[in-house]
Amino acid sequence: MSAAAAPRRWFDSLLAWYFVAIWGSGFLASKIGMLYAAPFTFLTARFVFGIACMIPIVLIMRPRWPASRVEFGHVIVAGLLMHAIHLGGSHYTQYLGVSAGITAVLLTVQPLLTALIASRWLGERLSARQWLGIAVGFAGVVLVVWHKIDIREMTLASLGAVIVALLAVTAGTLYQRVFCPRVDLRTASLLQFIASAAVLAPLAWLVEGFRITWAWQMLAAIVFLVIFASILAVSALHTLMRRGEATRVTSLFYLTPVFAVVLEFALFKVVPSAVSMLGIAITCAGVALVAWKRDQPAPE
Repeated sequence: MSAAAAPRRWFDSLLAWYFVAIWGSGFLASKIGMLYAAPFTFLTARFVFGIACMIPIVLIMRPRWPASRVEFGHVIVAGLLMHAIHLGGSHYTQYLGVSAGITAVLLTVQPLLTALIASRWLGERLSARQWLGIAVGFAGVVLVVWHKIDIREMTLASLGAVIVALLAVTAGTLYQRVFCPRVDLRTASLLQFIASAAVLAPLAWLVEGFRITWAWQMLAAIVFLVIFASILAVSALHTLMRRGEATRVTSLFYLTPVFAVVLEFALFKVVPSAVSMLGIAITCAGVALVAWKRDQPAPE
C-alpha cells in the first residue's frame, strides 16, 4: 500500500465504523420517536426538519446541482427508494409490533441481494471467500438477535412492509451508485428530503391524522436521525459505495444489529446471552471475509 493511499484507507475505515454505529443506533431512536407519532407522521416531521437543516447548508456552500433533468430525476428516484420507501416500510413494520430483532434479521438479507445483483449486472466478480463471508455474516446476525425473534409477531402486512423496505434500500443504494456517480451529496440530500416529505405527508394526513405528541424525547430522536443518520451516515454510505465494491460496502449492514446489542448493554445494562456473543464473533468474521482485500504490491 502506497503512502498516499494510507490516509484514504484510514478515512474510509472511520466512515465505515461511523455508518455502523449510527445505523445500529437508528433502530432505538426510531422506536423512541414512534412512541409519540405514527410512522408516516414521524417520518414526515423528520424530513421537514431535514429540509430545514439542508437549506442553509446549500445556500452557504453553494454546491453543484444536478446538471440535467435526467440527473435530477435519478436523484429523486434514489431518494424515494432510500428514504421514503425503505424507512416507511421498516418503520411501519415496527409500528405493527414486530420486534427490532426480527426486523434486523430480515433487513440484513441486503448484502446477499446486493452480492447477487452486483455479480450479475454490475460486473463485480466475487471470490469463494466473499460468498462464504456473506453466508457466515448472515448466520452470525441470526444468532445475535436469536433471543428476540418471535415469528408469531409476523403478519402478512408486516412481512410485506419489511420486504418492501429491504428491496427499496438495496435498489436505492445501487441506483444512486450507478446513476448518480457525480451528484453532490448535499444538494442530493435536500432534493431527496423534499421528495420524501411530499410523498409521506399525504399518507400521514389521510391514514394517521397527523397526530403528534410533542416531547423532548421525540425531538431528540428526530435531531439524531436527521443529522447523524439521514445526512451524515447516508452520505458516508454513498461515499464508500463510490470508492469500493458494492458487496464489500453493504456487508457493513451485518454489523448494525451487533452494535445495537452493544448499545443496549451500554445504556440499559442488558447483558447479551452466550449465543449472542457467539453470533457477534461469527458476524465479525463474516464481514472480514467479505471486506478483506489483499494489498496490491507497489509498482517498481
